Amino acid sequence: MKILLVDDERYSRQTMLWFLKHENHEVTECASGQEALERFSMESYPLVLSDIQMPEMSGIELAKAIKRLPNSWQTDIVLFTGHADLKSVVNALRAGVYDYLEKPVNPEELVSVIDRVAEHQALLRENKTLTDRFRDEVNAATEETRRELLHMKQFVAESIIGSVGIFSECMKAIVRQAEKLHEDRTIPVLIEGETGTGKEIIAKIIHYGNSFDWLSDGAFVDINCAALAPTLFESEMFGYEPGSFTGSMTKGGKGKFDIANGGTLFLDEVGEIPLELQGKLLRVLQEKEFYRIGGLKKIKTDIRLISATNKPLEQSVEHGSFRRDLYYRLKVAHITIPPLRERREEILPIAQMFLQEFSKRKRKKFITIAPQTARMLEGYDWPGNVRELQNTIEYAIFAYDDQALKPEHVRGLFQQRCEKPAVLPIRSNVIELPFPSEGYSLKRYTEDIIMKILAAHNDRQAAAANYLGITRRALSYRLEEMRNRRNQNTN
Repeated sequence: MKILLVDDERYSRQTMLWFLKHENHEVTECASGQEALERFSMESYPLVLSDIQMPEMSGIELAKAIKRLPNSWQTDIVLFTGHADLKSVVNALRAGVYDYLEKPVNPEELVSVIDRVAEHQALLRENKTLTDRFRDEVNAATEETRRELLHMKQFVAESIIGSVGIFSECMKAIVRQAEKLHEDRTIPVLIEGETGTGKEIIAKIIHYGNSFDWLSDGAFVDINCAALAPTLFESEMFGYEPGSFTGSMTKGGKGKFDIANGGTLFLDEVGEIPLELQGKLLRVLQEKEFYRIGGLKKIKTDIRLISATNKPLEQSVEHGSFRRDLYYRLKVAHITIPPLRERREEILPIAQMFLQEFSKRKRKKFITIAPQTARMLEGYDWPGNVRELQNTIEYAIFAYDDQALKPEHVRGLFQQRCEKPAVLPIRSNVIELPFPSEGYSLKRYTEDIIMKILAAHNDRQAAAANYLGITRRALSYRLEEMRNRRNQNTN
């Protein structure tokens, strides 16, 4: 082993030097701590053997000076002295000394210490090698992950912008407004537009901006308010503490406000929130804190709130089904996405975009849209908007394989959708309902109206929901609730 031997007593130093060389070690001798420090700064030594009691610089001071040097982790220091006491031992250990020997140094103890130092040095170097290798592998994995995330961001950006269809000035203005709103996450945004116009995509642009930095913008949490049962509204939105109610998880559960903290909460079909629960949502938005169900501690919340509705929310306010104060709280910023029939210049570019995308994905030969097909697409009103156009192109490419999209590829789809919707018979402009003498609850009255209108539309839920001015999901939920209640009464 390469050893630095430090002792101001010449006889003691020479004796130990002779013994160490006899054991085939490479030894450099120094008569003072200052000299030893200068030698150590020029080359490294795995082991430093030093006396404690030396003039000018003691062995403990030398040990402290060595430990301050950059490569000191490669060195173990062993001190020896003829004046052993508890205080000097404690000071030596605090200075980072590996071991402590008493003079006169016992040869067997010295050999044992050197063997332990050799083993310790081997472990240190092995650990350093493994640490460096691990760090290199982590850096390589991190770089690979960074490249994958960059690729993902680019893919998401392209898919989101493409799906919106930025082919008209009005849509370009909407996207610019969304990117502007991204800069201030304290402003609530209300997005209005018919089903299929791309409200959620605009919400994601507000959340991610044009950089689409998935790591820095927090979570994007979306929830469909029409599909949320009133009995589960609070637990889904605010979470609950352990044992809050029958059937709850023993560990409790986080709500959407918890999950979206630091990010964005997107309330889709916000107009479907039951009136009696709107006040609870308003209070949370005003106070920026909430209680979990069964909880006693207020939880702070920091979210960007984006809401969306497929029908004018102001009408719901006028009809009394939506709170006016909540409406103005949600509508600090307002975006209205026009239906596709009001921006017909986008129909063909969007259709061509979907044609190329699905042709590539399904490995078909379609590359263009025939002129007659183009006129058909432009002449149709697209009540389902961009989503309906997307579904039409996707199914046509699934069912056929040609270079041009021809009229026969989409005509059957148009015929199915262009059928006149069922309407109530002329003689039934006024729905007649029985009025039982024993009483007629408002809930039963509502259910009877729903069933009458559903029957008049030949059990087509979409048409009945449109007639009632509610979403199909809301109608489905009400029908399911009615069936469950009747099953309970039967049992």
